[in-house]
Amino acid sequence: MAARERLICRSEDLAERGDGLRFEVDWMGKREPAFAVRYRGRVHAYLNRCSHVPMELDWQEGRFFDVAGLYLVCGTHGALYAPESGACVGGRCSGKGLRPLAMQERDGCVYLIEGE
Repeated sequence: MAARERLICRSEDLAERGDGLRFEVDWMGKREPAFAVRYRGRVHAYLNRCSHVPMELDWQEGRFFDVAGLYLVCGTHGALYAPESGACVGGRCSGKGLRPLAMQERDGCVYLIEGE
């Protein structure tokens, strides 16, 4: 299957350590929630589910960062994830990380790369 791009948002829609953007992806034959955030100047995207229990992370819609803007946090369980990799850094995620999604940013737009 050839990879294809899907426009997610404009680059300016994702502020550094700000609110994330929610969207949906086809994953394992189902529509699944996902999100994108900007951290250290780059866009990172993941399936929107905690690795501890498959619940959505955001503690309010689009709010994925902890109050310091250093980690992605599960609003239900308090599990902490590194924004640049999705790796578990603390809490109930027990070493399991978030499922990353391939993204590309160019010409002022953010794209999801599907089918990789």
